[in-house]
Amino acid sequence: MSYFKTIFSLILVCCIFGCRPVNKKSQYVIGFSQCVGSDQWRRTMLEEMKMELSLHPGADFIYADAGGSSKKQIAQVEKMVDDGIDLLIISPNEARPLTKVVEQAYNKGIPVIVIDRKTSSSLYTAYVGADNYQLGFMAGTYVGNTLKGPVNLLEIMGLPGSSPAIERDRGFEDGIRSYKNIRIKSKIYGDWLKKNAEDQLIKINNQLPGFNTVFAHNDVMASGAREVFNRQHTTHDTKIIGIDALPGPGGGLQMVSDKILDASLLYPTGGKEAITTAFNILNKEPFERERILQSLVIDSSNVQLMKMQWSRISSQQKDIEKQKLLLEEQEAVYNSQQVVLNIIIITLVLAVILGGLAFYFLMENRKINKSLELKNAEILEQRNQLMEMSVKAETATEAKLNFFTNISHEFRTPLTLMLSPIEELFQNEKIISIAGRQLKMVHQNIYRLLRLVNQLIDYRRIEYDKQQLQVSEHNLVKFLQDIIESFTHHAGKMQIDLKFFPAEKEIKLWFDVNMLDKVFFNLISNAIKFSSEKGQISIHVRKNESQVYVDIADSGVGLTPEEELKIFDQFYQVDHHKGQGSGIGLSLSREIVLLHGGTIEVHSQKWKGTTFTVALPLGAHQFNEEQKSDIPLGHDDLGEKSKIYQADLERINPDSPNDALSAPKEYSLLLAEDNAELLSYLKEKLSEQYDIYTASNGNEALNEAFEKVPDLIVADVMMPGLTGKVLVEKLKSDLRTSHIPVILLTAQASVEQQIDGLKSMADMYIIKPFNLAYLAANIQNLLRNRLILKEHFSSDISGLDKLPLSKNLDKKFVNDFSGIVEQNLSNENLSVDDICKIIGISRVQLYRKVKALMGCSITDYILNRRLKKAKYLLINENYTIAEITYMVGFSNPNYFATVFKAKYDCTPSEFKKSKLH
Repeated sequence: MSYFKTIFSLILVCCIFGCRPVNKKSQYVIGFSQCVGSDQWRRTMLEEMKMELSLHPGADFIYADAGGSSKKQIAQVEKMVDDGIDLLIISPNEARPLTKVVEQAYNKGIPVIVIDRKTSSSLYTAYVGADNYQLGFMAGTYVGNTLKGPVNLLEIMGLPGSSPAIERDRGFEDGIRSYKNIRIKSKIYGDWLKKNAEDQLIKINNQLPGFNTVFAHNDVMASGAREVFNRQHTTHDTKIIGIDALPGPGGGLQMVSDKILDASLLYPTGGKEAITTAFNILNKEPFERERILQSLVIDSSNVQLMKMQWSRISSQQKDIEKQKLLLEEQEAVYNSQQVVLNIIIITLVLAVILGGLAFYFLMENRKINKSLELKNAEILEQRNQLMEMSVKAETATEAKLNFFTNISHEFRTPLTLMLSPIEELFQNEKIISIAGRQLKMVHQNIYRLLRLVNQLIDYRRIEYDKQQLQVSEHNLVKFLQDIIESFTHHAGKMQIDLKFFPAEKEIKLWFDVNMLDKVFFNLISNAIKFSSEKGQISIHVRKNESQVYVDIADSGVGLTPEEELKIFDQFYQVDHHKGQGSGIGLSLSREIVLLHGGTIEVHSQKWKGTTFTVALPLGAHQFNEEQKSDIPLGHDDLGEKSKIYQADLERINPDSPNDALSAPKEYSLLLAEDNAELLSYLKEKLSEQYDIYTASNGNEALNEAFEKVPDLIVADVMMPGLTGKVLVEKLKSDLRTSHIPVILLTAQASVEQQIDGLKSMADMYIIKPFNLAYLAANIQNLLRNRLILKEHFSSDISGLDKLPLSKNLDKKFVNDFSGIVEQNLSNENLSVDDICKIIGISRVQLYRKVKALMGCSITDYILNRRLKKAKYLLINENYTIAEITYMVGFSNPNYFATVFKAKYDCTPSEFKKSKLH
């Protein structure tokens, strides 16, 4: 029976894949952004691209015409990039406006070919086009060589600000500079268009008889000039020279042939070359980054030959297109025949095996019925087993939760035993003077642990004992006023204006005193925690016929819409808060309010504050008789309760530095930690040996690393903004900071998490809590290893290939830097700024990078390389000392001899003699 099943599967595959037409997916998508496509030269460029694309099947070509608008061209390029093109070809309308969008495409990894016109940046993959300066220069020399006597010349320029117009004008002026008989009497802008050129010429109509030669930046404007001069019936024969020399009707070749133009310089469109370069790039083949197309002057002496060549090329292209069409037809015939053959084969096979399949399915049906009976019996047995396992799992879960609750209760005893001795130590002034700050830190964190334990226990009670409330009727205004007063001291220290606005002096409400106070303690402490100094917090109490509303509004940092949606989720914490938190408080507050039959909502706007609104129902209809009691509104323990919530509000001021004017340390560290207390503690302990920079989030740490370039970075894994792992990846992949060792601190203690941290290229992964001495020893060890690398880097450049570098980016930097120095040893004017421009980093970053990797300054390295080169030339080459002086970049032999003697204790001539004997 398996035989029939196999045959049937094969038939289905043949039906699905054999009968359907083949869909060929394009291998590449090439986008072409044209600044303007209306003129003949650019239409010719597009035709050349399509002709060349016909030789490369399997590529999609997207064309966009900006119509002379830079703004439109920017939008078109951005859309191409968003659509996912593989390569961009662009002819910029204007250099400066298009630079940014070209750089953005290039930085996203999309190869960019700039054709005809350049941008203001070198961030592109390749350039294809003629040298516009050389075109202008050739035109100038042609005018100077062919025209004798006084030449009064009118220059018609292209679009103001476009790179071709600027370069052609500059080249033309340089080309005629040596010819004293040529004078440019006037320049006008024709914006590359015939009509605009004619309009500008008409404006200077009275000056036209004074010109005997016209040089236009393209043939279109040149033909317009010819028409205007012909209408003026000038008495002398005006020579008109253009640029482009396009083939075909109306092109520059035809104009020269028809005597409309006296000459035209061939300006290749580069369409064919751009496509060939594009496929070289996409296929990872060698290509020229600057592909400068050659030009020549076309006049009556060679115009017929150029026309004949173009006619032959056009004929060959038509033949290629015909052959391509024939191939497509043959392919269509083959595909249709293949489909017919597949259908015949499938029909024959079906006819043979249909009978066998009918018998097979009959037997299979009987087997399936028997199998279903057995499975039904198994399912019934499994259901019974699952019910038994569910009861056992529920019992085990309840036992685990009881254990969790009991162990949480047990935490209170050691916390109390820690808290009481700490508070006794606060009474001893000698101890306070020695370790007061450390004691405050311990005291504060004990209360944080106590609050966390209480919240976990309360959460357990609410989740598994919904009937625990003991409500009684009290004055809500008095209840809130007492809670608010417990926060007045902390609000005053932070210069926060804390105000209470009850609508009435007395509002009777049924609630559990020992549960609802946790809600308002938490909300008010959060409002103070998230408010900056001199902020405002207002608490309003209002009511209607059925409910009481308590609004707690602050002027703090606020929440984003995404944070607003998640703020009441269990264990959720906002990223921007620098203090402590567990993510339980607001979730617990919501559960307590729901037990009271109320609701809690939040309304916030980023950087404009947050308002929490608690709504509680009037009356006692939502509570049963068992929940009601006569508990009085007592506040004897309110102060102790508030201490738990005020722990995060204490500000432990860091110790002031010993001496602000002390000398800088040998090494500098960057500490990135979102916990302000831990950051302050590490800074205090490590500042004795190192210069310390700090950052409280990942983005700030990245900026500090780029700006300060420290010797080592210690970063927390979990930080707002960039996480520690992402921070390491960015630092290690950037040339400016790739050499810096990074230590990651984390509470993620599993082996898998540690491996993941090391895979992010971190040099060390230390688990919290950690020993400070252990951290300090690892810092010293990494800096010592970095010093060893410095000695290797700075010893001799020839040894770099044998050095087992762990960072390829550092090796590449050293190779690039040393290569630049080697290539420019004879350049006595070589400066640090020149090296910065070539490598592409700032002066400060270059100094620090070279110092960190090679252990010497840039000038010392260049001087040492020049002297080593001089030694080699003195021993192995037959040059004079004066010649060697200039070959290694010294300005005069005397200075060279002085420096050489200071380095090697002998003059160059003495050194050479000692090596020859």
